[in-house]
Amino acid sequence: MNYTVLIVEDEPVLARNMHLYLERQGLSCQTAGSGEEGLALLEDQRPDVVVLDHNLPGQDGLSVLKRMREREPQLPIVMATGHGSEQVAVDAMKNGAFDYLIKPVSLHQLKQVLDRAVQAQRQTQELQHLRRVVEGAPASGQGLAALVGESPAMQKLVGRLRQIVDADARLTEGAAPAVLIHGETGTGKDMVARALHFEGPRRAGPFVEINCASLPAHLVESELFGHERGAFTDARERRIGLVEAAHGGTLFLDEVGELELATQAKLLKLLEDHEVRRLGSVRLQKVDVRVLAATNRPLEAMVQAGTFRSDLFFRLGALRVNLPPLRERAGDVLVLGRLFLARSSRRYGKSGLHFSDEALARLQAHHWPGNVRELANVVEQCVMLAADPLIEADDLALPVPLDSTFAGLEPLSAEAAPTSLPETERRLLLNALERNRWNVTQAARALGISRDTLRYRIDKFGLRP
Repeated sequence: MNYTVLIVEDEPVLARNMHLYLERQGLSCQTAGSGEEGLALLEDQRPDVVVLDHNLPGQDGLSVLKRMREREPQLPIVMATGHGSEQVAVDAMKNGAFDYLIKPVSLHQLKQVLDRAVQAQRQTQELQHLRRVVEGAPASGQGLAALVGESPAMQKLVGRLRQIVDADARLTEGAAPAVLIHGETGTGKDMVARALHFEGPRRAGPFVEINCASLPAHLVESELFGHERGAFTDARERRIGLVEAAHGGTLFLDEVGELELATQAKLLKLLEDHEVRRLGSVRLQKVDVRVLAATNRPLEAMVQAGTFRSDLFFRLGALRVNLPPLRERAGDVLVLGRLFLARSSRRYGKSGLHFSDEALARLQAHHWPGNVRELANVVEQCVMLAADPLIEADDLALPVPLDSTFAGLEPLSAEAAPTSLPETERRLLLNALERNRWNVTQAARALGISRDTLRYRIDKFGLRP
């Protein structure tokens, strides 16, 4: 592991020995001879771990420990005490010390304790951060099996994803190349990203997702790469970024085309060197992540316009997956519609719901500009409001298509002009019903009213076939 150590020790020989030994182990060290100097270096250097002597000139070690914990609540601190100071060690642990060492300190033991302290602190940070951004353990069916569809376009997509997964499984060295997922809004780019993660060799690692368009520009860099305490206003404590949180797993960047050029440069550095630098830090952190990116924007045109880096585009586009819109997936609308109907029925505790033939025809006829997401929302709304097991065409919250095959109304002739408003209404209703062979659903659609309203009007006027 790579980390920085602050040694607060007033015995020059011991401080020098610890400093030299730890630097030979590849660590970066700073030394302070008093508590006041240690507190100043804490603010200036922001170390990953502190070795703190108890017997210090001025403030004793316990007082310095308390002040350090106030400033850096998650900073691991190892207390060094002399023989016969067991009570001091107990007090140190009660006040938040990670561990204690009895002098004379074994340098080998010191390194082991520091390793454990830093590892525990990083794991704690990761868990705290991942609770906010990562879903729980993956449910069954989040791999390729979760991508539903029987159309040729969908089968071609699944075949492409299977090739990528197989290539990942055979990778023997180096990081897997990034994958760029392109598709219209609502086509399911996030589901494809999850399928690649949970089907692949990194399925046991974290899946960390961030929507680049949902964060203010000044927060994106901090969210991705983390920050040190004091790196900017309100940065009151050190925090790892999403890239570090995804170590050993997958980082999914949705709407990657929304990133600003400065952040794009750092993302390119991650893809090339697999290193990140937290805001306010001078040290690079090695990370092992698979990057998946998604966009609905034309990145090639953005490269030409100078709003997206060409080198990043080529890095992200090493492997590219294009998602077909729902209108090009003939046959999948009904499969997905029935799937969403079953899911929403379970969610709202309703059973026996099914589409009428007219409703199925209406689903197939719609253009679906919002793709799969629009279909899911339309079906959920039907289930939520359904008072009848049979879902009719006019229960679907969809506009009537311009090329509808439903019969409309014939204009009333001058010779047959009605003499009153009620008679006009009755004639309009009868006209629509007869032209649609008394199909109430089709007649209501032709009139632009609901089925229930039409039934009320039929009873009001006593209309019969």
